[in-house]
Amino acid sequence: MWKKIRIAILLFILFIVAADTYMTQYRAVSWDETLWVGIYPINLNNDPQIDRYIANLTNRNFKSIEDFFSREAEALGVEIDQPFKMMVAHSVQELPPVPPGKGSNVLEIAWWSLKLRYWASSQDQSDFSPHIKVFVIYHPYTQLEKLEHSLGMEKGMIGVVHGFAHREMEGKNNLVIAHEMLHTIGATDKYSEESGEPVYPDGYAEPDRQPLYPQRYAELMGGRTPLSDSDSVMPRSLLGAKLGDKTVQEINWAEE
Repeated sequence: MWKKIRIAILLFILFIVAADTYMTQYRAVSWDETLWVGIYPINLNNDPQIDRYIANLTNRNFKSIEDFFSREAEALGVEIDQPFKMMVAHSVQELPPVPPGKGSNVLEIAWWSLKLRYWASSQDQSDFSPHIKVFVIYHPYTQLEKLEHSLGMEKGMIGVVHGFAHREMEGKNNLVIAHEMLHTIGATDKYSEESGEPVYPDGYAEPDRQPLYPQRYAELMGGRTPLSDSDSVMPRSLLGAKLGDKTVQEINWAEE
């Protein structure tokens, strides 16, 4: 009996949250105004070097993201000069809830989603309330370390990004941040979960290019620049990325 009551309460909460999410999402992709994006740095291991790196972060470190979306919007005839405004917020001292593993059921995923939204809201320490919150977990810079998977969640418009605390990696960090930002407003991944390779044609920036390979750009939600049908490379920065037709439709920058 109590289990059924708890499930009913959770489903009711999810319904209320879903309704609020829908309205927030609808307003966001109407593109009547610039979307503000808060960057919340996290020092993974309380590393003094990472603390120094975070202390020196300013809005300019993320300006390439603003510039990328402004270029793409102008090229597509979208009537907004600056789709996104990046702002560095305060550092966060704790890690977000761990995502559920593979094989998790719907209720487990829903419960994690609610916990992440509550955790994100609890990190606000001022009147600054951005449309999108991106928590960037900074790792020490090593060539061999493989980072955990980043994520962007449409419900609550929250991103959790793993990046390297090093100037040389800011281009790639910003590429990942931009990718996860678009997840928060409805864009989907366009790469194979098994291989990590971009999926043709939606994961290609220039699917009609002849010859098809090598591609000149990465489709942002495909994540990598295809060099052949089985080989690709991650660009060094957003200068090597474009938005594909499917992504443009998903974020309401073009008719389907």
